[in-house]
Amino acid sequence: MQIAKILVTAAATIAAAVPVAAMAQVSLGASVEAATDERRRGISWSDGDLAPAASVRAGLPAGFDLGVRVTGTRGDPRHGGADAVAEVTGGFGGDVGSGLRLDGFVTGHLFVGAAERLDYVEGGLGASYALGPAEIGVDARYAPDQAAIGGDNLWVGARARVGVPATPFTLHGGIGHSLGSVDDPRRAARLRPGGSYADWSLGVDHITGPLTIGVDYTGTDIARDRLVASPFAGARHVGDKVTARVAVTF
Repeated sequence: MQIAKILVTAAATIAAAVPVAAMAQVSLGASVEAATDERRRGISWSDGDLAPAASVRAGLPAGFDLGVRVTGTRGDPRHGGADAVAEVTGGFGGDVGSGLRLDGFVTGHLFVGAAERLDYVEGGLGASYALGPAEIGVDARYAPDQAAIGGDNLWVGARARVGVPATPFTLHGGIGHSLGSVDDPRRAARLRPGGSYADWSLGVDHITGPLTIGVDYTGTDIARDRLVASPFAGARHVGDKVTARVAVTF
């Protein structure tokens, strides 16, 4: 119910932010999802538990977009026992010819029900190239120095996906590396539980109309003996795991 209230408020805010004259050029979308574990960059954001999620998005003129995603974090100690994270994103993207696309965004991560103030802001850039059913891309995500994450954090990665011809299946995979400065080791362990580390993922999606069912394998090179002594490290949920998810888009 709390997630639904946040999304309704977000949708109203997005609608109010768009001038009436531009509404005819706006595309709206939404989705509801559930995953057996919310994994990001190889580590859990839902204490290893089932994570519901929902999102709304507005595609605006000239390649801009606004969106809000709310995900259940299930009291994860990584985020101070927060019940959910609401992520508000403003972005810009477009094709630059010959299958190449560039994207940029800024996201505010707002944690609901955390025991202390743990919100932070992150920006990102990405480039992708599509040829037929295949796509490859590179991405960078940077969170500047903030008290909530005990320093700054940079993640760089590469990804690929390909649709299997004449089937509803899409295969995808990626690798990444996280690094950054440390002002407060206790809070820096939120995003880097064992310091700088690499992550990877492999998965398959079955897509039929608005319904997507997927299975993912994620892993990291975080060693148990490298884990920082911090209540935010989420030490139980930094290793390899296979997860499942289902999503419906509107």
